[in-house]
Amino acid sequence: MTTTCNLPDTQNNADTRQIVIDKVGIKDISHPIIYIDRDGNKNPTVGNFTMTVTLPKQVKGTHMSRFIEILNAGPCEFNVGNFGRIIDKVHAKLDTDRVHVAVDFPFFRNKKAPSSGVESLMDYQVTLYGVLSEGKTEVMVKVVVPVTSLCPCSKSISKYGAHNQRSHITIKARIAEGKSLHIEDLIDLAEEKASCELYAILKREDEKVVTERAYDNPAFVEDLVRDIAVGLNVNDNIDYYRLESENFESIHNHSAYAVIENEKC
Repeated sequence: MTTTCNLPDTQNNADTRQIVIDKVGIKDISHPIIYIDRDGNKNPTVGNFTMTVTLPKQVKGTHMSRFIEILNAGPCEFNVGNFGRIIDKVHAKLDTDRVHVAVDFPFFRNKKAPSSGVESLMDYQVTLYGVLSEGKTEVMVKVVVPVTSLCPCSKSISKYGAHNQRSHITIKARIAEGKSLHIEDLIDLAEEKASCELYAILKREDEKVVTERAYDNPAFVEDLVRDIAVGLNVNDNIDYYRLESENFESIHNHSAYAVIENEKC
């Protein structure tokens, strides 16, 4: 009978082509996670992971199963501040100098409608990125925040209202060394600067409130990114960000789009 110790470990063989592989590992693996929010609450959701390492030129292959073992080694529980622990585990288990780990997941917040107070869950798409290189770990977070924007030009020239659209604010931020950041901080900033935030459930009285709120707070796509950038610029927990707004126009067959990128350090 063949035992494990008698089986060849082919990926540990030497490779003669002398070519470094920048990233090799697993992609698109779903795994249950627990995300710890700003208030310390544990939020179960499902993450989609990509986990890779750099493969030295003399090594034939990496150990693919070890990535899965890391995810299955216990509760996959983290927040932005301690996401680096997963990178450290990959580094230790695969004995490599460079690690990349990314996970996408839906993050849910309970929101109350502005007038009726009815509660509903609002979802936001989040991505965490972790990189270990030359002994240093960096973590970045990306969140997509859907909001309402109302056109200031349309408001100024129209008798009976103004056209508005749903917009996606995308904030990708790198955490400054020794600092931490909460997803909710980025969501709050984006929703605060929009013409109006979105809700999953609205009663008639709520529809009146959000419609009038958007009308009272018109914003071009340029206004959205500039106003949010002001908040990101004074946030000492962030040393780099890329900020995008895509407004899905309601009277055009195209989107309005704006980007601000700032390497703060």
